[in-house]
Amino acid sequence: MDTLSYKTKSANAASVTKQWVLVDAEGQVLGRLASKIAMIIRGKNKPSFTPHVDCGDNVVVINAEKVVLTGKKATEKKYIRHTGYPGGQRETTTKELFQSHPERIIENAIKGMLPKNKLGAELFRNLRVYSGAEHDQQAQQPVQINLNDLK
Repeated sequence: MDTLSYKTKSANAASVTKQWVLVDAEGQVLGRLASKIAMIIRGKNKPSFTPHVDCGDNVVVINAEKVVLTGKKATEKKYIRHTGYPGGQRETTTKELFQSHPERIIENAIKGMLPKNKLGAELFRNLRVYSGAEHDQQAQQPVQINLNDLK
């Protein structure tokens, strides 16, 4: 028996194959959408997943303004940021953020599900969110997937 065939293969930056994926957020619940996209960006849906390597795919999300929020999150959830100056803490509700920048709601949800380190910052760069049906990644020929088919 050849024992070398049982060695675990660890992915590295040279051996990873990344592709572009298109996701339509229309009618999707925000948290479930964000967790599935975070799994794709991280690469956990691939058999070659390696925790310390960016082995996920690049994700393009369209129709961010048509995402669904359950419960009272549309009126009571608050997003807090800081300007960097003393007394610079600002908060905004989901309703206000939806009107001005609907793509930031999905970005914040996905960013919170990625690792809080250099790898997480690198993985977050693999995400593009657009509020309408048009996107700028036509040249990459993204493959459209249905998130309801994923576990």
